[in-house]
Amino acid sequence: MTVPAEPVVVERRINARRDTVFSYFTDPARWLQWQGIDAELEALPGGRLRMNVRGDGYASGTFTVVDPPHRIVFTWGWEMAGNPVPPGSSTIEVDLIDEGEVTLVRLTHRDLPPESRDLHAQGWEHYLDRLAARAAGSDPGRDPWLVDNP
Repeated sequence: MTVPAEPVVVERRINARRDTVFSYFTDPARWLQWQGIDAELEALPGGRLRMNVRGDGYASGTFTVVDPPHRIVFTWGWEMAGNPVPPGSSTIEVDLIDEGEVTLVRLTHRDLPPESRDLHAQGWEHYLDRLAARAAGSDPGRDPWLVDNP
């Protein structure tokens, strides 16, 4: 059995109120403003999430905690055959800390295999930068990580 890597922890201070930031993790239309090209989110405990993050495959999981506007926890994995992080095999915790007009987002991604940790860390750094721009009212532009499918 492979021992999971140390958790990925990424933090961003976002110039938006906590309830606004929370909505970017629970509303599919808002999620797509910072990550992915297709998303299904049923933001309640036991609800499903599924999104095409880059245009080349789906990630999916299940919400386990939805505590507006404080915390969201969901499982995560990739549906592509052979991916070392299959659906449900890792857990993402999103804690939103109120700092007045600013919200501290602390995203912790646990239970990743060692060979996938760095790629997921880079991904969350990239996507939380996009979220920070969007939630603060800016347009992060087209995601340069999207795969163009003809």
